[in-house]
Amino acid sequence: MRRTVTRLADGREIVYFDDTPDAPARTAADTRDLPPFHPSSEIRRDPLTDEWVAMATHRQTRTYRPPVETCPLCPSAPGRPTEIPESSYDVVVFENRFPSFSHTNGDGHGLSIVDGMEMVPRAPGDGRCEVVCFTSDHNSSFGELSVPRIRTVVDVWADRTEAMSALPYVAQVFPFENRGEEIGVTLSHPHGQIYGYPFITPRTERMLEVASSYLDKHGRPVMGDVLAAERAAGTRVVEASEYWTAFVPAAARWPVEVHVVPHRQVPDLPALTSAERDDFADLYSRVLKHLDSLYDRPLPYIAAWHQAPVREGRDLAWLHLEVFSVLRTKDKLKYLAGSESGMAVWINDVTPEAVAERLRSAG
Repeated sequence: MRRTVTRLADGREIVYFDDTPDAPARTAADTRDLPPFHPSSEIRRDPLTDEWVAMATHRQTRTYRPPVETCPLCPSAPGRPTEIPESSYDVVVFENRFPSFSHTNGDGHGLSIVDGMEMVPRAPGDGRCEVVCFTSDHNSSFGELSVPRIRTVVDVWADRTEAMSALPYVAQVFPFENRGEEIGVTLSHPHGQIYGYPFITPRTERMLEVASSYLDKHGRPVMGDVLAAERAAGTRVVEASEYWTAFVPAAARWPVEVHVVPHRQVPDLPALTSAERDDFADLYSRVLKHLDSLYDRPLPYIAAWHQAPVREGRDLAWLHLEVFSVLRTKDKLKYLAGSESGMAVWINDVTPEAVAERLRSAG
């Protein structure tokens, strides 16, 4: 794979990853007249939950569901420059033009307090947000990628995880894909994102607490025991291979939810071996075909990588991918109403065993 790093007109970094042997050199310049890149965000800690909340008001003006002919993630064409200056690409990553977190606003302004609220600390929203375009084909999807291309994307995720982890202001790296209007996607071109958070996310903090407690009590990692039990039971397993198992978790929150877990405990994507990456690409391709066959339509979903934080909890975390959908039938959505949104108590309308059986039969 060839890696080419360059800059866009406003100074943002763009990185091309080419797996096509005869791919042209990536020398195209960004011809747009863009203002300097100076997003401004901050984080504030909620005194009632002790969780950080990000404020990024510049995102109100981000691109919203443009027509295909003005898609900013398609390759550039004569008279139509986009976020990607080249006329074609394999996989490309660039800094988000409307990031939730960015280090450009962290010029020496440290921790302070919100006016009139001494119990609410505030700080610059230092971090990094990147966009990952999986293919130049606007009408494709991750599930339609070839297995070798999925393998390339795995390497890209690992590359960017390493790069972001080296930044002193990033505490956790989160690659993810949002797919489908029902999820809230505003750009339909096949793409994902990577967040470099300036703090450890609440979900990860809680999972590490549970992992630590379980290890102290049983002497074994909780994910290892979950994986062994799911593989032994088999009723919720959707796909399995030499190095990975995909299953519907026994306490699934979402109407469609699949966890893809490596058989070996590793903290993050860079720690995967070449064989494990190859195996994941093949298995994940099959999992996505099951998902898209479930309702005989493209399934809207979020695919979220759970990785260890950059500097702590790395011996407790167990890398895994969580794929879930809000679609509970072919034409009905699950809305996060009072119990879920207000109290974080989830209520599922279907059993994990039934969903797993339907997924195995689909595709």
